[in-house]
Amino acid sequence: MNTIKSILKAALALALMVGLSLGGHRLAAQQISHYTQALLNPYLYNPAVAGTNNYFQMRIANRLQWIGIDDAPVTFNVSCYGPFAKRDMGWGAYITSDNTGPTGKLSVMGSYAYNLQINKDFRLSGGLALGMMQYRLDLGSNPSGELPYDPDDPAILDAAKSRFLPDASIGLYLWNASFNVGFAIHQLFGQKVSFYPEMVGNNRKTRSVLKQHYMLSGGYWVPLNKKWDLETSLITRFMFGAPIEVEANAKLAYRERNYEVWGGLSVRWRDAVSLLMGTTVKKKYIIGYSFDWSVMGISRYNAGSHEIMVGYLFDKLK
Repeated sequence: MNTIKSILKAALALALMVGLSLGGHRLAAQQISHYTQALLNPYLYNPAVAGTNNYFQMRIANRLQWIGIDDAPVTFNVSCYGPFAKRDMGWGAYITSDNTGPTGKLSVMGSYAYNLQINKDFRLSGGLALGMMQYRLDLGSNPSGELPYDPDDPAILDAAKSRFLPDASIGLYLWNASFNVGFAIHQLFGQKVSFYPEMVGNNRKTRSVLKQHYMLSGGYWVPLNKKWDLETSLITRFMFGAPIEVEANAKLAYRERNYEVWGGLSVRWRDAVSLLMGTTVKKKYIIGYSFDWSVMGISRYNAGSHEIMVGYLFDKLK
């Protein structure tokens, strides 16, 4: 009976969070990288997560989106984070490469977090990530050989351009043994990126604005018995001038002494449905895989999206 109540409690909490987050909005693409396996690496979305576990961990992930569509997004990430041995602090770093057709973004970030006990059940962590990003535009990289622009356009001065910009994100993370909620802001500086000069004569603008992205997340972990547990989470992404993105996740895990296996489901409202699976061996080695089915009109033109992640959990420090 207690197990059934726990499952119902988690489902109700997740449904409530989804309902509050939707607010009548629809899904839209945004500027920061996306990963389906957010449950397995929340540090990518919130720098305050660094130091909330008592061990270091490393993740490598690669995402191939919309298989079958030319120049579809390809995203690669390496991250490592963990706590200070004798202080309530954490640090980490990550590198992300995100390429879509002629455009590309490379980010190198380092982070610091500090956490404190606020009552007998909860701790609160605040984090800051600083680094650099490189934006690239290569209009001559079309593999079909057809130029995606008018070669006589006076705005096109060179086929390839790149810009280096500072980047930052901040976050808060509140958690206990079974519950967490977080808030983070990405692309904090909101810079403008200009690859080519503006043409004053015909009022043509060629600058892009890297808008701040706001991310609200929540999660709930339910131990069903000694070998089974259920983990749920919700991630809401939004920026001013764009619709809200909502993603709900659930993962069911079975645990033995030397290994753990899991399966899960992820739903991105009006975008995609994803299946997740993976394993942890000897509490150190992690392998995860996910497959996305698009549910919008683009589903007719692609064979889904694949994402694979491998990770390593280091020995406990505290």
